[in-house]
Amino acid sequence: MKKNLFLMIIVAVLIFSPLILARNAEFAGADDRAEKAISTVAPNYKPWMSNIWEPPSGEVETFLFALQAALGSFVIGYIIGLGKGKKLSEETMVKEHVQN
Repeated sequence: MKKNLFLMIIVAVLIFSPLILARNAEFAGADDRAEKAISTVAPNYKPWMSNIWEPPSGEVETFLFALQAALGSFVIGYIIGLGKGKKLSEETMVKEHVQN
């Protein structure tokens, strides 16, 4: 119990310390930085593809990104759990076969 509480405190410190220590920092995504770097290197560059749909606001875009991450985590967790379940099932079958 104490170990879990200690780990949760460490996680909370790791999550919130950048927000407290770098209050005026801009937490921009990689897309924004890449766009700035390209415009610096090649000012006349024109993108060869555009978005199919632009989210109405940054909050919607953030929500869709978080939803995508959650669904991906679910799929990966399901696949890992399915593999572990199959392995345990096979081990149980082998143990029962050896006992008989």
